[in-house]
Formats: sequence, C-alpha cells, structure tokens
Amino acid sequence: MTTAEARARPGIEVPDHRGRTGLDRAGRELTRNPDVVVRDVELTSQGWHVLRRTTFDYRRRDGRWETQQRETYDRGNGAVLLPYDVERGTVLLTRQFRYPVYVNDHPDGLLIEAAAGLLDADDPVTAIRRESAEELGISLADVDHVFDAYMSPGSVTERLHFFAAAYSPASRTGDGGGVAEEGEDIEVLELDFAEALAMTRDGRIIDGKTVMLLQWAALDGPFARVRRQQACG
Repeated sequence: MTTAEARARPGIEVPDHRGRTGLDRAGRELTRNPDVVVRDVELTSQGWHVLRRTTFDYRRRDGRWETQQRETYDRGNGAVLLPYDVERGTVLLTRQFRYPVYVNDHPDGLLIEAAAGLLDADDPVTAIRRESAEELGISLADVDHVFDAYMSPGSVTERLHFFAAAYSPASRTGDGGGVAEEGEDIEVLELDFAEALAMTRDGRIIDGKTVMLLQWAALDGPFARVRRQQACG
C-alpha cells in the first residue's frame, strides 16, 4: 500500500463500508439559489448515515453577505403509508420500540406509527409497497400519493413521500412484523379510525408523520368523503 492509499479517506477518495465515495461533494455544485455559495463540506460522522458540516456564504435580504455553517444529517429519503378500510372504518398502523424517543421522555419508547421506510435504491411507490409487505403483511394493488414533506428541515435532509391506500382483509398476504435480521420487531395494529384520530389528541399517537396522515384522512381523505356523503344523504 502506498502512502497516498494509506491516507485516503473512506467515503471520500476510497469506498467506505457501504461502498460510497465522494460523500464530501454533496451541495458543492448547487447553483439554484444565487444567494447561497457553498464553500466547504466536511464529513463529521459517517456511520450508516452521514453527518456533514457545510460552510457557505449567504446573502441576507438586506443585501449583506455573511458566512454560515450548518450541520446536516443525511439518511436518504423515505416513504410512509396509511392503509384504510372505509367500509369497516379502520386503519392499519404499527407499534415498535424507538430508542430516540425513549431517551427523550417517551414513557416506554413503543411508538404507534404509520408504516414507513427509507427508499434506498427504489422509487417511492416500490419502496412503500415493500414496506407494507414487510411491516404490515399486506399486498396493495394501488397506492395514492398524498403529499411530500420535509420533516425536520433545520438539520435533517430527508424528504418523506406520503401515501394512502385502500385495503381489506383479503389484502393480507403475510404476518408482517418487519425484517428480524434488521432488528425490527413490529406489532401490527388495526384501529378504528375515530379512535386513532382521538389518539392524536390525547397523546397516545405523537409520531409526526402519522398525525399528518390521520389528519389528512379526516379532512381531505377517504373518511372526509364518508362524512360528506352522510351529510348529503
């Protein structure tokens, strides 16, 4: 091994443990906003996901330029799904242990959530179908894109793609529960929609993406249509 090879930095000049190189290039070529000029990108942590410290010049609204630094956590983009059964008035959710919420005041870390996962190399529709099979044990013919959202734009780069889909008892093709080899231990919950919505108000459901999907279902989604039809009938 040459001296240069020995000094090569994993994830930059040579592949890291996930086969990635050029991780310090993120953002350097951005020109969409003329008021932002990226000067330097430093890798500060490089595990399964990547933490970067970026130095950039920013032109304020009064015309003054100033140099700023921001840390960004890059875990890739993801997709989330709310399966609903209007006829029976139910939705499918999950419950699993989440250490980050456990260490931040959640009573037991067991969080009730909509099924979700990272895209990895898949497109959003393929990814959410994969997650619905792995976590919920259901196969879905059609999924509807609802909206996209940046969930923590102050520090996390992730954009989440939100989906909803009709399901029925016939949709079940497996047990769900997640991928045990990846440490997943997921409980599938079929809840009455009205109860799930009430849980967002009394604190039993406090996961952001799940609250957003349940509110969408009540205001603009399938259960809003049911209420309108009942009112007109």
